Amino acid sequence: MKKLVVLTGAGISAESGIRTFRDADGLWEQHRIEDVATPEAWAKNPELVLRFYNQRRAQLFEVQPNTGHQALVSLERDFEVQVITQNVDDLHERAGSSSVLHLHGELRKVRSERYEQLVYPCESEINLGDTCERGFQLRPHIVWFGEAVPMLETAAEMAMQADIFLIVGTSLQVYPAAGLMMYARQNIPFYYIDPRPQVNAELARMPNLTVIAEPASKGLPILVEKLSG
Repeated sequence: MKKLVVLTGAGISAESGIRTFRDADGLWEQHRIEDVATPEAWAKNPELVLRFYNQRRAQLFEVQPNTGHQALVSLERDFEVQVITQNVDDLHERAGSSSVLHLHGELRKVRSERYEQLVYPCESEINLGDTCERGFQLRPHIVWFGEAVPMLETAAEMAMQADIFLIVGTSLQVYPAAGLMMYARQNIPFYYIDPRPQVNAELARMPNLTVIAEPASKGLPILVEKLSG
């Protein structure tokens, strides 16, 4: 069975109602990224950061996977599908995808601010004073801007093994995720689905590139029909 590796970005989640920080106003839920999604923000105002992610987590329970997520699940009938997502929501899992790697962390998990390996499920709010088993403050299990991406090496290994590489709902502007396709063999088929596709330098080198200028909810069913037929 051929291996199909999928890199998904904020666009596929936005169709379910989750806002992206690349909205036209440059804000993420009315906050500057520097104030809520950096180590410096955590050091300066952890209460604000916790409140921000508590709100994001609460919103997650109000949205549902869309037809784009479901289309990716249907590809598992014909392919070994590995989803690599830049998104911190769990919509891929809730749709039924069996293999999902989160590059930038997960909203429904928290971890110790001192011991990164101490990670816990989180279904409700976390607040100042909530600590890990070793007594250190819990923080969102999110890879903030300026932090290393611990799952990048694993994602690169997956890309190397791909027989087909699919990119969905991402502007290809956030690195290192935007360069993942460079680890794949360049002669395999590449598909890029986005309503406003921005082919970056890495993707432009691929000889077998197909661009579908549609949102995930429309473009993915088109691709499923193409690949299954």
